[in-house]
Amino acid sequence: MPNLYSINVSSSPSRSLLPDEIKAVVYHDCFDCPLSFSEMIKWRSTNLADIKIDMHEVVVRNGYCFLGGREGLIYKKSLRQRISAKKTEIAKRAAKILSLVPGIKMVAVTGSLAMENSDDESDIDLMIVTKTGRLWTTRLLSYLSLYAFRFSLRSPNDKNQKDKLCLNMWLDEHDLVWRERNIYTSHEIAQILPLVNKDKTYEKFLYKNKWILEYWPNAVRINEEGRVKSEKVFSSSFFAFTLRLVEKIAFWLQYRHMRSKISREVISPTRALFHPQDWGKVVMGRLSP
Repeated sequence: MPNLYSINVSSSPSRSLLPDEIKAVVYHDCFDCPLSFSEMIKWRSTNLADIKIDMHEVVVRNGYCFLGGREGLIYKKSLRQRISAKKTEIAKRAAKILSLVPGIKMVAVTGSLAMENSDDESDIDLMIVTKTGRLWTTRLLSYLSLYAFRFSLRSPNDKNQKDKLCLNMWLDEHDLVWRERNIYTSHEIAQILPLVNKDKTYEKFLYKNKWILEYWPNAVRINEEGRVKSEKVFSSSFFAFTLRLVEKIAFWLQYRHMRSKISREVISPTRALFHPQDWGKVVMGRLSP
């Protein structure tokens, strides 16, 4: 990530921008991502008080806003948009396969690809929401399906990440609330791009995490559709008992396989989050004065 620029401004275009818009430009500079005017409005932030806007020059050129001295980001933006378009097509093909897997409720693109900001060597991050009590069975079936259709999947410590699928976020539909709340995680949630959305699961996910509007009030529209609660289905039938047993076995087998590799990952019966590096901490460090 680049260092943030510290430039005192006497007469610059940033005088005509709102403070929240300047802060949006500064935040996205951490990711080498200049903003168009519409993006700058979308990503206005009301919760970046630590950023001193009089220490940053914002330049407007070719329809993009970026920090002074960062003109090269315009070309990088164009290049990454073309790269991201190709990676998104891979994600869409994978999502079609995953949509057929029993238990899948939502498949979404996350990370840099969701912002059309992927570089050529980056992987393809996917977030998956499953039916209640089916996460680990669904995860197992999903991997088997993707392998069967010869998709390249990223493995831990894989140095060659290019165009590989990284299924690094799994949530049970009854465990959608994001616990870690900061400027970074709120942005990651707001930017996700749903490819499969059954029973308004995407809307439910946003509604459960409407706290993100405290950071990025213009980023997404959260409506009342998300208030609809999923029905919990309780059954004492032999079939339901078998499904619960299979789910427990699937969880035990996968947990046993990954137990020795766990560092800061979150593993439970209702969620699996694989983020070995704390990017939120890195970003907040970059933004600190």
